Amino acid sequence: MKYSIIIPVFNRPDEVDELLDSMTRQTCRDFEVIIVEDGSERDCREIVEKYNGTLDVHYHTKPNSGPGQSRNYGAERAHGEYLIVLDSDVVLPPGYMQSVDDELTRKPADAFGGPDCAHPSFTDTQKAISYSMTSFFTTGGIRGGRKKLDKFYPRSFNMGIRRDVYMRLGGFSRMRFGEDIDFSIRIFKAGCSCRLFPEAWVWHKRRTDLRKFFRQVYNSGIARINLYKKYPESLKPVHLLPAVFTVGVAALVLTSAVGRVLMHYDSTDRWYWLCAAPWLPILTYCTVIFADSVRQYRSARIGCIAIAAAFTQLVGYGSGFISAWWKRCVMGHDEFSAFEKNFYK
Repeated sequence: MKYSIIIPVFNRPDEVDELLDSMTRQTCRDFEVIIVEDGSERDCREIVEKYNGTLDVHYHTKPNSGPGQSRNYGAERAHGEYLIVLDSDVVLPPGYMQSVDDELTRKPADAFGGPDCAHPSFTDTQKAISYSMTSFFTTGGIRGGRKKLDKFYPRSFNMGIRRDVYMRLGGFSRMRFGEDIDFSIRIFKAGCSCRLFPEAWVWHKRRTDLRKFFRQVYNSGIARINLYKKYPESLKPVHLLPAVFTVGVAALVLTSAVGRVLMHYDSTDRWYWLCAAPWLPILTYCTVIFADSVRQYRSARIGCIAIAAAFTQLVGYGSGFISAWWKRCVMGHDEFSAFEKNFYK
């Protein structure tokens, strides 16, 4: 068998149903599916059993230990030459496996990954969140975009690796967040070949509202500092941009507030510029996000939500980054995460 698809699951039976259904439509079928139930209260056993006659699917349960250790559990029970790691909240287009196979046939690789996008059936909020996580104007295209500010690191929502390389590197670490980037860093440090497969993309649901999205990106900001403490060379200028954005927006809003106070105590309009000018760069950025997201989705509503999602993504990540930098780099605390218990619910 050439491919083993490993999917850790935590309280997501409906998502697993959609993902497995999309696998029945793959044009390349040389794969097995390994579902690892990570201590869920709502398991997906009955869902998996529906596909026993259609897919080569294997169901395992274990106590909760996080997605990284669950992937390792599945890898130990896999038989494929390549392991493909997916999150349970993705759906595969019919040509996904064929695209992976075509790329590996054209030029072998030790590890690889693909981009993600929003399915037409996703809610407007999910599409806006997808935009904020994939746009060059928010993340610099580092999650698989053709234009990017840093090299591509495979991420666990859509990641593949030779099984022998996986075992040699010890799989995913015990980090609760950022474990996929940690693994990708170790792949590169080991001298393994790693490529972006641009046509091997997935539909990725992500979070369903901005509050959950904030929790996700806040933890991602923390994870970046945790990764920096392990691999100082991994911190690149692009990773600092959300923190700079967060501080910059806060400074602009504060400056405007000071201008408003001065106008209140001064009968002239000489402080008006101090009140209004700080909003110009913010409004300019909002205009760019709105125009680009409307161009992509042809929807003004999604464009408006995309503005909120972009600020949530950048400020959430930036806040987590700054908090972790203060606690770990200044105060000397150990590795930590913020929303660990309820993040995956």
